[in-house]
Amino acid sequence: MMSGPGTLNLSLASYTRVQDLTHTITPETPVFPGNPQPVIEPLRTFEKDGYYANRLTFAEHTGTHMDAPAHIVEGAAYANELPVEQFFAPPAVVDISERAATDPDTQVTPDDLLAWESEHGSLPAGAFVAMNSRREARIGDPVSFINAGEDGVLHFPGFHPDAAAFLVYERDITGIGVDTLSLDVGAATQFVTHVTVLQTGEYGLEGLAALASVPPAGALIVVGGPKVVVGSGGPSRVMALFSVGAHGFRHAAVA
Repeated sequence: MMSGPGTLNLSLASYTRVQDLTHTITPETPVFPGNPQPVIEPLRTFEKDGYYANRLTFAEHTGTHMDAPAHIVEGAAYANELPVEQFFAPPAVVDISERAATDPDTQVTPDDLLAWESEHGSLPAGAFVAMNSRREARIGDPVSFINAGEDGVLHFPGFHPDAAAFLVYERDITGIGVDTLSLDVGAATQFVTHVTVLQTGEYGLEGLAALASVPPAGALIVVGGPKVVVGSGGPSRVMALFSVGAHGFRHAAVA
């Protein structure tokens, strides 16, 4: 049980499984075009220094990471200023993988959200809404994961701005997440979904893993958000807690 000032009352005994939703950052991790590839180089060695440490160089928005409000809205909260209560939330996993298999530009729409509610009930207060497009299956092939056309336009799923507006103005959410490089669809020319969600103090998570292994409802998401001064976001360790069998869910192997 977690309790006390600044914490939530959670009974972890009610969950029987923990699923890591985080990709490991490597020098080959797919990054948004224009961002540098991660560099991992020795800083200290057992042979020379008696202990082991590396120097890490990468953009804040690398791997499984958070977009804080300040990432897209000038004057908004930095990652280190977000209240930790936001990092514990009931996730709603919206599966659009069947469409995404044939249409890389598909998006989560308000109809998808209403269909989720029709099956699982109203979105819970403070929900974290995650898109499962199964894009993570391509994580080992950066070219396929990023999926840039010859004209440089990216092709991967995201949240339609109308879905973002629905969640922000008609529901009570704490954030949204995707298993791609961006909250907005890859072909977007403006970051409307980003602005809609982040300007009201919610956050985004990009590059999520293993969403097919999490029940669509009935779980708890735990976000180890970055805490670096004036951070626009940063790599985050994200986990889901749930009980096998929640809402009829059985563990699904991730392709």
